[in-house]
Amino acid sequence: MSDDELAARFEAERARLQAVAYRMLGSPAEAEDAVQETWFRLARSDHRSIDNLAAWLTTVVGRVCLDGLRARKARREAYVGTWLPDAVIADVESAQPGPDRDAELADAVGTALLVVLETLTPGERLAFLLHDMFGLPFGEIARVLDTSVPAARQLASRGRRRVRGAPEPERDRAAQREVVEAFLAAARRGDFDALVEVLHPDAVFRIDPGASPGGRGAPAEVNGSAAVARQAAANGPFFAPTCRVALINGSVGIVVGAASGAASGTGPGTGRPRGAAAVTVVDGVVVAIDLVLAPEKLHVVS
Repeated sequence: MSDDELAARFEAERARLQAVAYRMLGSPAEAEDAVQETWFRLARSDHRSIDNLAAWLTTVVGRVCLDGLRARKARREAYVGTWLPDAVIADVESAQPGPDRDAELADAVGTALLVVLETLTPGERLAFLLHDMFGLPFGEIARVLDTSVPAARQLASRGRRRVRGAPEPERDRAAQREVVEAFLAAARRGDFDALVEVLHPDAVFRIDPGASPGGRGAPAEVNGSAAVARQAAANGPFFAPTCRVALINGSVGIVVGAASGAASGTGPGTGRPRGAAAVTVVDGVVVAIDLVLAPEKLHVVS
């Protein structure tokens, strides 16, 4: 196989590899880096000895992502605030987030699932995703994890139980938008009672400030409808007028402080957002608000 043929076959697999890496890492940029590293390893390998290129590439990108997750776990010990997946922002009027691959992947995954995946160990996450979402045999997964096939099965089973135990988010965007707009309207008025009404009793508000000064001093996590409503009622009249609805990782959420877009109601690409809040709606109420303020984790799709 010539170098050009090898490159062409890799490009044919790129979208699938990006999907694997994005679900593993929750970051479009990190996923792209993992796919690029996979290409470097392929280029350095004796590719003539590879019988099943697709499986080989999936195994390699899985190992790269596993290393990334383990390194990230060590870095998290010094992280300020709650680590949240990157926010991919698109126009809420779009039936699809757009042609950009990052948005397509985000639309297929969603923040709610990515947050649940973050509760898994790196091994559980890899085993569950590679088997349940991408159909890789447990023999291949065991080789990625350097463990036995029964152990790989057990890891996938643990991950599956965690994912299945999470609430099922509302999939209809019109229903999502109705709830999110009701939350924003109540926040603009500082209406505590109306906020409690649109929040699940066990609602949680999480913030990932990164290095953003806007997140300094804010609690990393607020739990319970009353506590979340108090915070939104106190701060809503100040921040809510600069907010608008948008697609965040494929579901209706909130863009915070977008420069010209917030005032005009035009697409998210018209101004650089200060933050993005993914809103998880279940059975007509908000169960989670995940606010990302870290600038490097905000990806605007035009």
